[in-house]
Amino acid sequence: MPVRTACSRNARTVRTARTFRIALALLAAGALAGCGAKVADGGERTGAAPSAHYPVTVENCGTKHTFDKAPQRVVTNDVGIAEIMFALGLEDRMAGYVAPDYRTARTTDGPVPWADGYRRATWLSKQQITKELVLDAKADLVFAGWNYGFGEGKDFTPEALKKIGVDSYVLTESCRNGGSGTSRGVMPPLEALYTDLENLGKVFDVEDRANKLVAGFRKQVADAQAGLPRDGKRPSVFLYDSGQDKPTTSGAFGAPQDIIAKAGGENLMQDLKDSWTEVSWESVVDRDPEVIVVNNYGDVTAEQKKQFLKSYPPLANVSAVKNDRIFVLDYVDLVESPRNPSAIAALARYLKEARAS
Repeated sequence: MPVRTACSRNARTVRTARTFRIALALLAAGALAGCGAKVADGGERTGAAPSAHYPVTVENCGTKHTFDKAPQRVVTNDVGIAEIMFALGLEDRMAGYVAPDYRTARTTDGPVPWADGYRRATWLSKQQITKELVLDAKADLVFAGWNYGFGEGKDFTPEALKKIGVDSYVLTESCRNGGSGTSRGVMPPLEALYTDLENLGKVFDVEDRANKLVAGFRKQVADAQAGLPRDGKRPSVFLYDSGQDKPTTSGAFGAPQDIIAKAGGENLMQDLKDSWTEVSWESVVDRDPEVIVVNNYGDVTAEQKKQFLKSYPPLANVSAVKNDRIFVLDYVDLVESPRNPSAIAALARYLKEARAS
């Protein structure tokens, strides 16, 4: 029979204590997993039980939408929508994006904002989004908008996606507002951006990040407005998107409305209860804008658009053309996107300089 010494008893005691501590650790880990412990930033959770954060319900274009869990494979359509996801740090929740290739793009001020997002997320196509593309990407959610991907003509709607088992979130700037059934916009444009950030913050369990973004954007806009003249005079501004026979512009519910107004100008077409729409050149001439903002996108360059405006005979006596007050903003600045506040700051500086000249 072995002789038990003090050393062997101490070794047994140590082994017993170690075993006890391991058992406690395993029990604690199991309890945490069972409670759906948060283990990664952005709301990712492990364990069989769902997170206590879910289900969450948000209102999207007037409809209540409940999510039982955070989507894992989101496909976005268009640049501004992709950048909303990037700004929220949700690249890892994206199956990819449909948009022009911005992975190596630059602006006049340097690399595009959220360039890392473009590099990290999968670029699916620069062409039209389709159900086939969405299915190939194994998407569980499509984030797009009316005329930003969604449209009855190509049978790509939230209802059509639901039939193939894919959920949808609609860009708030594009929400249809009744009336003719095709006009868009249900709230002031910046509020649409803030609404989407806050909604998606809830959907993906990144509310703190969303709230910080919104607070930062509100401050950026307030800072831009702090330097505006106090005499109440606001230069009239026409947003020129495209078109020669008829110009496409933006009304009360497009992002340019808030960009122009909060930069100290007055949108020439603010009486139009739509986001993006066509008008006549006669209406532009009659209202005589003092400044024209050119939307830089597409096959026609901003410089070509400027030259057209300067050479188009009906515009020869329009104040903005006579005084060469034509300012360029990028497409992503002028649709709902996280770039809207910086666009306000840039236009505010230009309008201030134009007044001083």
